[in-house]
Amino acid sequence: MDFVMKQALGGATKDMGKMLGGEEEKDPDAQKKEEERQEALRQQEEERKAKYARMEAERESIRQGIRDKYGIKKKEEREAEAQAAMEQASEGSLTRPKKAVPAGCGNDEEEEEGIMDTVMKYLPGPLQDMFNKK
Repeated sequence: MDFVMKQALGGATKDMGKMLGGEEEKDPDAQKKEEERQEALRQQEEERKAKYARMEAERESIRQGIRDKYGIKKKEEREAEAQAAMEQASEGSLTRPKKAVPAGCGNDEEEEEGIMDTVMKYLPGPLQDMFNKK
Protein backbone atom coordinates (compact mmCIF):
# COMPACT_ATOMS: atom_id res chain seq x y z
CA MET A 1 0.00 0.00 0.00
CA ASP A 2 2.83 2.37 0.81
CA PHE A 3 4.31 1.75 -2.64
CA VAL A 4 1.01 2.66 -4.31
CA MET A 5 0.81 5.95 -2.43
CA LYS A 6 4.37 6.88 -3.40
CA GLN A 7 3.62 6.08 -7.04
CA ALA A 8 0.45 8.18 -7.00
CA LEU A 9 2.18 11.18 -5.53
CA GLY A 10 5.31 10.87 -7.61
CA GLY A 11 8.09 13.11 -6.36
CA ALA A 12 5.75 15.28 -4.33
CA THR A 13 6.36 13.48 -1.04
CA LYS A 14 8.74 16.23 0.06
CA ASP A 15 6.00 18.80 -0.43
CA MET A 16 3.36 16.71 1.33
CA GLY A 17 3.32 19.03 4.33
CA LYS A 18 2.63 22.02 2.09
CA MET A 19 -0.16 20.18 0.30
CA LEU A 20 -1.87 19.27 3.54
CA GLY A 21 -1.79 22.86 4.76
CA GLY A 22 1.37 22.69 6.79
CA GLU A 23 3.81 25.53 7.06
CA GLU A 24 6.36 26.00 4.37
CA GLU A 25 9.98 25.61 5.39
CA LYS A 26 11.48 29.03 6.00
CA ASP A 27 15.04 29.61 4.95
CA PRO A 28 16.66 32.04 7.35
CA ASP A 29 19.09 33.21 4.68
CA ALA A 30 16.45 33.56 1.96
CA GLN A 31 16.41 37.37 2.08
CA LYS A 32 20.20 37.53 1.94
CA LYS A 33 20.33 35.05 -0.94
CA GLU A 34 17.70 36.98 -2.86
CA GLU A 35 19.65 40.25 -2.44
CA GLU A 36 22.83 38.54 -3.61
CA ARG A 37 21.00 37.12 -6.62
CA GLN A 38 19.58 40.55 -7.51
CA GLU A 39 23.01 42.15 -7.17
CA ALA A 40 24.54 39.46 -9.39
CA LEU A 41 21.86 40.08 -12.02
CA ARG A 42 22.50 43.84 -11.92
CA GLN A 43 26.23 43.27 -12.23
CA GLN A 44 25.76 40.91 -15.19
CA GLU A 45 23.49 43.43 -16.90
CA GLU A 46 26.06 46.21 -16.42
CA GLU A 47 28.82 43.99 -17.79
CA ARG A 48 26.68 43.09 -20.79
CA LYS A 49 25.91 46.76 -21.51
CA ALA A 50 29.58 47.70 -21.17
CA LYS A 51 30.58 44.88 -23.52
CA TYR A 52 28.10 45.97 -26.19
CA ALA A 53 29.10 49.63 -25.77
CA ARG A 54 32.73 48.66 -26.39
CA MET A 55 31.76 46.59 -29.41
CA GLU A 56 29.68 49.45 -30.84
CA ALA A 57 32.55 51.91 -30.27
CA GLU A 58 34.89 49.57 -32.16
CA ARG A 59 32.40 49.26 -34.99
CA GLU A 60 31.95 53.01 -35.17
CA SER A 61 35.72 53.55 -35.35
CA ILE A 62 35.89 51.04 -38.22
CA ARG A 63 32.95 52.77 -39.95
CA GLN A 64 34.64 56.15 -39.54
CA GLY A 65 37.85 54.75 -41.01
CA ILE A 66 35.92 53.54 -44.05
CA ARG A 67 34.13 56.90 -44.36
CA ASP A 68 37.46 58.74 -44.23
CA LYS A 69 39.08 56.38 -46.71
CA TYR A 70 36.33 56.71 -49.31
CA GLY A 71 35.15 60.25 -48.54
CA ILE A 72 31.66 59.20 -47.43
CA LYS A 73 29.69 61.45 -45.09
CA LYS A 74 27.45 60.31 -42.25
CA LYS A 75 23.73 60.13 -42.94
CA GLU A 76 22.99 62.97 -40.50
CA GLU A 77 25.61 65.20 -42.15
CA ARG A 78 24.18 64.51 -45.61
CA GLU A 79 20.64 65.30 -44.44
CA ALA A 80 21.76 68.52 -42.79
CA GLU A 81 23.62 69.64 -45.92
CA ALA A 82 20.65 68.77 -48.13
CA GLN A 83 18.31 70.75 -45.86
CA ALA A 84 20.67 73.74 -45.88
CA ALA A 85 20.98 73.58 -49.66
CA MET A 86 17.20 73.41 -50.05
CA GLU A 87 16.69 76.44 -47.81
CA GLN A 88 19.43 78.40 -49.57
CA ALA A 89 18.05 77.58 -53.03
CA SER A 90 14.54 78.61 -52.03
CA GLU A 91 15.46 82.01 -50.54
CA GLY A 92 14.25 84.14 -53.46
CA SER A 93 12.35 81.50 -55.36
CA LEU A 94 8.69 81.86 -56.18
CA THR A 95 8.15 78.16 -55.56
CA ARG A 96 9.69 78.00 -52.12
CA PRO A 97 7.82 75.89 -49.57
CA LYS A 98 5.27 77.74 -47.48
CA LYS A 99 6.12 78.20 -43.83
CA ALA A 100 2.61 78.35 -42.39
CA VAL A 101 -0.98 77.97 -43.51
CA PRO A 102 -2.70 81.36 -43.80
CA ALA A 103 -5.77 82.02 -41.66
CA GLY A 104 -8.99 80.78 -43.21
CA CYS A 105 -7.33 78.05 -45.27
CA GLY A 106 -7.28 75.29 -42.67
CA ASN A 107 -9.90 72.89 -41.37
CA ASP A 108 -11.79 75.18 -39.03
CA GLU A 109 -15.15 74.45 -37.46
CA GLU A 110 -16.47 77.77 -38.72
CA GLU A 111 -15.83 76.77 -42.32
CA GLU A 112 -17.57 73.44 -41.82
CA GLU A 113 -20.63 75.19 -40.42
CA GLY A 114 -20.59 77.67 -43.27
CA ILE A 115 -20.52 74.88 -45.82
CA MET A 116 -23.40 73.11 -44.10
CA ASP A 117 -25.42 76.31 -44.05
CA THR A 118 -24.77 76.80 -47.75
CA VAL A 119 -25.84 73.25 -48.54
CA MET A 120 -28.95 73.61 -46.39
CA LYS A 121 -30.03 76.63 -48.45
CA TYR A 122 -30.29 74.50 -51.59
CA LEU A 123 -32.19 71.59 -50.02
CA PRO A 124 -35.99 71.40 -50.26
CA GLY A 125 -38.01 72.27 -47.12
CA PRO A 126 -38.73 68.70 -45.87
CA LEU A 127 -35.06 67.72 -46.12
CA GLN A 128 -34.03 70.87 -44.26
CA ASP A 129 -36.46 69.97 -41.46
CA MET A 130 -35.06 66.42 -41.32
CA PHE A 131 -31.46 67.67 -40.95
CA ASN A 132 -32.40 70.37 -38.44
CA LYS A 133 -33.99 67.82 -36.06
CA LYS A 134 -30.54 66.59 -34.92
